[in-house]
Amino acid sequence: MSAATLRIDSHQHFWLRERGDYLWLRDDCEVLKPLLRNFVPRDLAPLLDAHRIEQTILVQAAATSDETDFLLQLADKHAFIGGVVGWVDLSAPDVAEQLALRNAQPKFKGIRPMLQDLADPHWIAQPTRLNALRHLQDLDLRLDALVRPHHLHALTQSLQYCPQLQAVINHAGKPQLGCSWDAAWADTWRRDMRSLASLPQTMCKFSGLLTEASQTASTSPAAAIAAVRPVWDALLEWFGPRRLMWGSDWPVLLLASDFDRWILVCETLIGELSPHEQTLIWAGNAQRFYGLQSSPTTLRSP
Repeated sequence: MSAATLRIDSHQHFWLRERGDYLWLRDDCEVLKPLLRNFVPRDLAPLLDAHRIEQTILVQAAATSDETDFLLQLADKHAFIGGVVGWVDLSAPDVAEQLALRNAQPKFKGIRPMLQDLADPHWIAQPTRLNALRHLQDLDLRLDALVRPHHLHALTQSLQYCPQLQAVINHAGKPQLGCSWDAAWADTWRRDMRSLASLPQTMCKFSGLLTEASQTASTSPAAAIAAVRPVWDALLEWFGPRRLMWGSDWPVLLLASDFDRWILVCETLIGELSPHEQTLIWAGNAQRFYGLQSSPTTLRSP
């Protein structure tokens, strides 16, 4: 197998529910039932092997420092975890010290504030948070932006304030694919995603889209492709193949699809590009963005 065929999953999660800080994983929410168990490296390893995925980026799923410690411990034990995107309180008075301490850990690559859960869409653009983002920029750490369409404008303002801060939009800014493209969200999403794409420091993850689509998208691979193609075409136009990276969003993906189907959808769309462009989106862009060390062989820890 040539190196060009290998892939990097730019977005996946692990959790142990007994840790107790995954407040969004509620037992009383029937929709979340597929996720209400532990997900650990041994669950993901067979999927990585089956789909030629050499490395992953492990992303936070709880807004606590303890969970980031947990993820970094997993990364130390499992070679396929190329990097960790954790969480830091951007409002804390000692945020600069917290970021500096995290930056000393080799697999710590950046942070993800859970903006999608905040009532104030302008939270990230407030002076306290902008100063924190400047510290992130100065340390050459990355910002993963978990946002919905109504957060995109404030995110654009924040990145304009920190023009050297490397940022990646998670899940294409969560377009509301379960609603009509004629609804109000669509114009907001198009306008502000285009603005973000005009900032050279910004990249975008092609991930998490089937969970935003209607249930009909889960009926067949063809329906899934049809649901996400408008997003893919727009992202390709705005960001180009050098600023898009593929991600699974596993295990959240399981709310709408299995891993194999998402791979098939992505192979169909990404496969329409040139071999070099395909390599960039499957692996090269994530490797460059997160500063991952390439390894000739995929290693799995038991």
